[in-house]
Amino acid sequence: MKRFCLTLNLKNDPDLISEYEAHHKNVWPEILESIKDAGIQDMQIYRFGTRLFMVMDADDDFSFDKKNENDKANPKVVQWEQLMWNYQEPLKEALHGEKWMVMNKIFDLKGSVK
Repeated sequence: MKRFCLTLNLKNDPDLISEYEAHHKNVWPEILESIKDAGIQDMQIYRFGTRLFMVMDADDDFSFDKKNENDKANPKVVQWEQLMWNYQEPLKEALHGEKWMVMNKIFDLKGSVK
């Protein structure tokens, strides 16, 4: 199993943030299916202010490239992602069109305990 941590910002608007959270309390079934079909076993999103943090556990053969290709071919995923852009704001380090940015792990308690 692979674990990925990703980050993204929301637009600094309390009403938009509230709407974004409401969408995530009722994620469309097609979106949940596409996540599971990609080999993602678990996903959680946390928010602090406008900063989002996602923890994603996926199968060992999970690929972001493959998921992106499948997402582009799925009209519901495309519709969901377009909707989410109303609320999301890319990090300044993101390239044009990039959203969630994969974070580098810099510490692991299990790996440091002797």
